[in-house]
Amino acid sequence: MVAGVVCFWSATWLKHKFGYDDSLDAFGVHCIGGIIGALLTGVFAVKDIGGADGSVILQAKGVLTTLIYSGVVSFVLLKIIDLVMGIRVTEEQEREGLDVSLHGEKVE
Repeated sequence: MVAGVVCFWSATWLKHKFGYDDSLDAFGVHCIGGIIGALLTGVFAVKDIGGADGSVILQAKGVLTTLIYSGVVSFVLLKIIDLVMGIRVTEEQEREGLDVSLHGEKVE
């Protein structure tokens, strides 16, 4: 229940606070939700059910490693794509809507 509240908060308030473009709220739901799930796995993985001492620290290291790796790889791939074909459309295309400007489709 708490994870749902935190995901909602990150998909609404946090997105507007930092101003990043995430129309599907993928970061707020999947990244933040995944971090919470990974960390809470360490919290609730007690020895009595097969867990190990220090699970929270191991999970935190895993989260940090994953964030760094995915951030670096995403940055490199986006730079390559930007060099090859670009990743932005013009302001006019944004105003007109990408369905119309890129695909010639109108929603009626």
